[in-house]
Amino acid sequence: MLASAGGILLGVLVGLRHAFEPDHLTAVSTLVAEAAGGRRGTVLGVIWGVGHTAALVIVGTLLLATGAALPERTTAAFELAVALMLIVLGARSLWIGARDGARGSVHRHHHGGGAHAHAGPDEHLHLAGRPFALRPLIVGLVHGLAGSGAITAIVFAELPDLPSRLIYIVLFGLGSILGMAAASGAVGASLQRAAPTSRRRRAFAVASGVLSIGLGIAWAIPELGAIA
Repeated sequence: MLASAGGILLGVLVGLRHAFEPDHLTAVSTLVAEAAGGRRGTVLGVIWGVGHTAALVIVGTLLLATGAALPERTTAAFELAVALMLIVLGARSLWIGARDGARGSVHRHHHGGGAHAHAGPDEHLHLAGRPFALRPLIVGLVHGLAGSGAITAIVFAELPDLPSRLIYIVLFGLGSILGMAAASGAVGASLQRAAPTSRRRRAFAVASGVLSIGLGIAWAIPELGAIA
């Protein structure tokens, strides 16, 4: 009983550590480039974590209930989806850096309860709207799918019954939400202080884009071999 309880609570700590894996941080850094500030970064990280946890819980529950395991090719396909997503996010970050090079400084203000950013005289970006929330949610879902098979295999081997396994997965997901909220909040706050000008913000977008594309290509190579 005590061993099971300790194993379940360990899920929170493992989830916290899981949030700081390179692919997670790289993907979120490309999103935080558009949402500088500790509060915006934290919200973005929470949304990422919700998507990540939802995928883990749904797929993990199905696998645990049926006693099945994800086929190796399916696992490789999920990992390849992560790699492709990193490349797309990186390319988008490079495009943002190039696009913003032709604009003036970014000015933020509020209309009612919504935050806005004006990049030059003709642009108007709603940071509190659906696109801001949807992107990190999808990124989190994809990462959760890629990790669901491995997490399920671990809890199936280590914990004795279905309830404790499900609790572990949920707590693991909650830990990842907390970890990513802290990480993306710190990146957003640091970016706000270190890159107050549009030129520095563009440099960060370009750097994060290059890193994301490079990591995505490196991530894809072994997965392509597993699918072939």
